[in-house]
Amino acid sequence: MKVIACYKVVPYEQSIGVNADRSLNLDKAELVIGQYDLNAVEAGAQLVEKHGGELTALTVGCTEVENSKLRKSVLSRGPANCVTVNDASLAQADSTRTSAALAEAVRSIGQFDLVLCGEGSSDLYAQQVGVQLGERLGVPAVNGVISIEAGDGFVTVQRAVDGEVETLNVQLPAVLAVSSSINRTRVPSMKEILAAGKKPVQAMTGADLHLPAGSATSTVSTLAPQQTVRSCRIFNGDSAEILAEFAAAVNAELK
Repeated sequence: MKVIACYKVVPYEQSIGVNADRSLNLDKAELVIGQYDLNAVEAGAQLVEKHGGELTALTVGCTEVENSKLRKSVLSRGPANCVTVNDASLAQADSTRTSAALAEAVRSIGQFDLVLCGEGSSDLYAQQVGVQLGERLGVPAVNGVISIEAGDGFVTVQRAVDGEVETLNVQLPAVLAVSSSINRTRVPSMKEILAAGKKPVQAMTGADLHLPAGSATSTVSTLAPQQTVRSCRIFNGDSAEILAEFAAAVNAELK
């Protein structure tokens, strides 16, 4: 079984600063692998371990994809190799451009059975890349996947939709966007981390893939939520007078 697991390098949300004008400050933000993407990597690793085959890790972006520490972290979680696409045009790319780059990269890798994505990226969380990628590759795409069982030329998946669980047989090749509830990601051992440094990495640029120019959207601004002043008053007791005082205080705040 040939499986490709896509991942994205993102700033760690807890290390993102906020400027006085509410714009985001990424100067000191640590780079990490998107948490939802780790579920896709783990799902791919479990499929290959159970059914045989090969798992390839794939990422597209700007210079952050060349981070050797993060590449080793991905490779220590099961992939046999890693493919990176580094292009300046992919900095802050929207889902349309990201899916276009991933589609070209997948074609360059060659034949595949499954492409796995996280349900959304940890930074934008548009939840669009998986379905767009399937459309670009001309194969079935299913999102919200919470379990995968491989068959002969197909996979049986369960997906969570509006409180219900659907069971689908999906013909291969296909693209699946997995939910964070599909698995618990592994913690690599020291042996796996050391071995990851010896696994092959294919580094490409946009020129290698002939990426299409332009993007479907442009970002006008990215701002942190407006901070509001919060007040706290404690009312002790349940007498009519206390309740009336509480109601008066609430009405005063709402005016």
